[in-house]
Amino acid sequence: MSAFPHLLAPLELGFVTLRNRVLMGSMHTGLEETGDWGRVARFYAERAEGEAGLIVTGGMAPNARGAVVPGAAGLFSPADIAGHRRVTAAVHAAGGRIAMQILHAGRYALAPGCVAPSAVRAPISPHVPVALDEAGIEAELDDFATAAARAREAGYDGVEVMGSEGYLLSQFLVSRTNRRTDSWGGSFENRMRFAVEAVRRVRESVGSDFILIFRISLADLVPEGASWEETARLARAVEAAGATLLNTGIGWHESRVPTIATSVPRGAFAWLTARLAGEIRVPVIASNRINTPEAAEAILASGGAAMVSLARPWLADARFVAKARAGRARQIAPCIACNQACLDHTFSGRLTSCLVNPGACHEAELELRPVRRARRIAVAGAGPAGLAAALTLAERGHEVTLFEAADRIGGQLQLARRIPGKEEFDGLIDWYLEMLRWRRVRQRLGRVATAAELAGYEAVVVATGVTPRRPAIPVEPGAAVVSYAEVLSGQAPAGPRVAVVGAGGIGFDVAEFLVHDGPSPALDPALWAAEWGVGDPALHRGGLASEGARPVPPARAVTLMQRRSEKPGRGLGKTTGWIHRARLRAKGVRMLAGVSYERITPEGVWILRDGAPLLVPVDTVVLCAGQEPRAGLARELAALPAPPEVHVVGGAASAEGLDAKRAIDEGTRLGARI
Repeated sequence: MSAFPHLLAPLELGFVTLRNRVLMGSMHTGLEETGDWGRVARFYAERAEGEAGLIVTGGMAPNARGAVVPGAAGLFSPADIAGHRRVTAAVHAAGGRIAMQILHAGRYALAPGCVAPSAVRAPISPHVPVALDEAGIEAELDDFATAAARAREAGYDGVEVMGSEGYLLSQFLVSRTNRRTDSWGGSFENRMRFAVEAVRRVRESVGSDFILIFRISLADLVPEGASWEETARLARAVEAAGATLLNTGIGWHESRVPTIATSVPRGAFAWLTARLAGEIRVPVIASNRINTPEAAEAILASGGAAMVSLARPWLADARFVAKARAGRARQIAPCIACNQACLDHTFSGRLTSCLVNPGACHEAELELRPVRRARRIAVAGAGPAGLAAALTLAERGHEVTLFEAADRIGGQLQLARRIPGKEEFDGLIDWYLEMLRWRRVRQRLGRVATAAELAGYEAVVVATGVTPRRPAIPVEPGAAVVSYAEVLSGQAPAGPRVAVVGAGGIGFDVAEFLVHDGPSPALDPALWAAEWGVGDPALHRGGLASEGARPVPPARAVTLMQRRSEKPGRGLGKTTGWIHRARLRAKGVRMLAGVSYERITPEGVWILRDGAPLLVPVDTVVLCAGQEPRAGLARELAALPAPPEVHVVGGAASAEGLDAKRAIDEGTRLGARI
């Protein structure tokens, strides 16, 4: 019997049957904007081969005004249909089904002349939208219907109408953005007219035997958001207007509450989906932070949803369902919800990929071809770069031996997993362990590889990582000064008052570690909701608790310092940096920029700030001032009389700007070409 009977059960929709209960949710990948439809087709076809029950594309604008950015893909004209046909044909040939998402950005469109129900600028856009007049509203609705008809002509099995996340339909729904006094504004009955009419016209344009998904927001997480009673009313109305399925969304893009980052508990909003399921008859889809078949199965088994939507997990592993069905769930590459290569890339105008799987959206460019002749290859270092290289080499057919000085794999990942909110790194390390076993990589743990020992291999990958940099700050006797690695590994305790020297990503992580005590909010949905001020939308409009955020008091008093005069944390992830900054502010972390370090004494850190000396009184100083390559082994190998072929990767090659995304990408690409 399958371990996932509910996940793998087919879903009967009357005119079509979906092969399982897993929806590949919509993602902006940037692939469509390349104009290379063969590349787009390959991306989706691989997920169809991985047995996604139904795929939803990235958002396609119904017209140029609705595009998120100028030049974004859509179905603006009949000329666009041919490219889309290549995608649908490839998905169908792989045994899958695919729906096109129709997304109108409204005031979120990053271009002058964007339109909305009212001329209210979004806090994440520089442009004040043009308020639609009656003729403009009718034109937009007609364009929704036309885009859906073109989608059917292009071979899609359905469409998803995006009515969530703060896009145009959401903007009509709430008084925060809809200040109209005509028949499209005022009462909720009027405000929901646009969404309901969009669904009605789409259904009319595609007929009854076509999947129509409506993406509905269950908690806007913005002031003046929708109440639960309004959400339920809308759900019943779009059901009556012809929706086949209701997919759930959480939070507008301008919300100050995280919804899909790694610090959000798994399935944190599934309880709202279960509530909606009791309000309507059509199947409801749960979404947000569902990243394992076990988590998905639990939601489906509870009866709280008919399907689950997973988006980024399909970037991490294109064979998600196929592996679950085959009893290989432990081999599913885990989405750790880091946002680094997916959303951060998207919002920076770069092609989406995945930290765990650099081949995502690069399928044609990063092909792992079997080798013609297997070679004996040693990999020195089992951090992220070494692990990626070892697995890639072994997958291609090489005979790989992995050396690691520590008694366990992971390197810097072992430190990252100790940060509250980064528990997903536990699953990543477990996956590497499973895959090393599956690929028959020989492991030599607790063993420092020497040049003499490695000389007998045909090739050596040096992935020995980094060592914490110790800045040239005078330290007086008796001062407690430790590195970030010593603190995070538990080798060095920290006192009640701590100064963190360096406010980059590691500095922020260390500060988070130091202010935390007790259970992690990422593992406790109630605690997480209290810390972020999330409430029940049946009691609090928009799902924002009236009492606001209630953070747990900090375990220590922490001062975070940096030499640069810019705002601390400015260089953090584009879509997650604000979360880290908000967390530390809520914990009372003092942040100082533009400082010069004079000396560290038993009393604390003497700094110069604005030209004046200042003592920051602390018990412990934690150094997070960068890293240095650990490259000695590479030099020793090069000095051998007959050195093997040597490749240096990850932090051993360059510690500047090192993170797991870069390390895994470098290791994978190296493994693909040796």
